[in-house]
Amino acid sequence: AAGPLAAETIAITGGTIQTMGSAGVVENGTIVLVDGRIAAVGVGIAIPQEARRIDARGRVVTPGLFNSLTGLGVVEVSAVEASADGVVKSERVTAAFDVADAINPRSTLIAVNRIEGLTRAVVAPSAGNSLIAGRGAVIHLGVTADLVVRARVAMFASLGERGAELAGGARGAAMLRLREALQDASDFAAHRQAFDSGGRRDYSLSRLDLEALAAVASGELPLVVTVNRASDIVAVLRLAGELGLRLILAGVAEGWEVAREIAAAGVPVLVEPLDNLPESFEQLGATLENAARLRAAGVRVAFMNGDAHNARNVRQSAGNAVANGMSWHDALAALTTVPASIWGIDDRYGSLEPGKEADLVIWDGDPLEVTTFADVVFIRGEEIPMESRQ
Repeated sequence: AAGPLAAETIAITGGTIQTMGSAGVVENGTIVLVDGRIAAVGVGIAIPQEARRIDARGRVVTPGLFNSLTGLGVVEVSAVEASADGVVKSERVTAAFDVADAINPRSTLIAVNRIEGLTRAVVAPSAGNSLIAGRGAVIHLGVTADLVVRARVAMFASLGERGAELAGGARGAAMLRLREALQDASDFAAHRQAFDSGGRRDYSLSRLDLEALAAVASGELPLVVTVNRASDIVAVLRLAGELGLRLILAGVAEGWEVAREIAAAGVPVLVEPLDNLPESFEQLGATLENAARLRAAGVRVAFMNGDAHNARNVRQSAGNAVANGMSWHDALAALTTVPASIWGIDDRYGSLEPGKEADLVIWDGDPLEVTTFADVVFIRGEEIPMESRQ
C-alpha cells in the first residue's frame, strides 16, 4: 500500500471542522498537517512556527470524499473501447482479472474529479461475458505515479437481470453458476496438490480464476454483488450465509423493502441515492428514500455511482439523500467513515483525527449543497492544484 507523501507543515485555521471522529464538529478550529498526516485538531492548539497558514474562516473543512464504486483510471472515453480497461470479455479468465494492473494515474478524469473534493475511490471491474467480473482496488486521486492504496480489495459479481442474462436467461441459473464457482474454488484450495498432479475432478473455472476465488470462498476477500430486486437480495443473503461469505451489496434499488434482512445479516450496501425511476423490472420499487430507509433500519450505507467522468457527482447524490430523509451526518459518513470501514482503510483515512493521512477539503459552504465548491483539496498532505483539462 502506498504511504503518505512527505509534505510541509500546514495549519488550517478558523474553519468549521467536521472531524467525523470523536471530536465531532469543531467550530473556529485549527488542524495541523505534518509530513502528510494530521498532527493535531482542536481549538487553541499550538501552531508550529514553520507552518504555512491557510485561513478557513467562514468555510467548512471535511475529510476528502470517497466514491465506493467507479471506473476511474480504467475508463478514459466511454465510447472508445480501446480506452476502457474495466471489462474482460474472455470466459477463461474473469475472477482473476485485477483492475489494479491497468489503472492509469495520468487519466484526465482524475484531476476533473479531485478538484471537486473526491480524494478516494474504489475502481471496480464490470461484468463482461461472465457474472464474475474480477477484483477491484482502492485508489487515492493524488498527484503521484502510484494511486493504488489497496489492491485486490474485493471480488465483483452480478446477479439479478444481468446475472441471468450471462447465465442463459434465468436468475436461478446465475445462482447455480456462482455457487458452483465458489464450491469449486473451495475444493481446489483444499486439494491443490491433487489438482497439480492431475488427481482431481475437472472444475468449472480456470486455475487462475480458482486461485482468485479461493480467498472469497474462505471469507478472506469480500464479494461485492450487484443486485437490485428485493427477492434477489434475499437470495444472495441466503447464499452468503450458507457459504460463509463476506458479502457487500451494490445497487440495491429495492433494498428498503428488505432492509431488516440486510441489517440482520450485517451486510453493508453501496447505494446510488438518485436511483428513482425504474430502468428495468428489477427496479420497480426504486425510491429516492432508499438510502434513508436502509440507514434507519441499521444498515451501513456507503454511496457510489459507478461512473468515471462524473464520479464527483456522488456528492450531489448525498445531498439528495438528505433531502429525502437521511440525516446530514449519515450522508457525509456515507462518503467518508463508512467506506473507510467497509474497504479496510479506516486506520488511515475517513476522519480528521491525529495520525490519519491528511485527506481533507475546505469548502465555501455546505459540502452537500450543489452550489458549494471546494476551495482547497489536500490528498495525503499534498495540496492539489485546482485545475483540470476542463
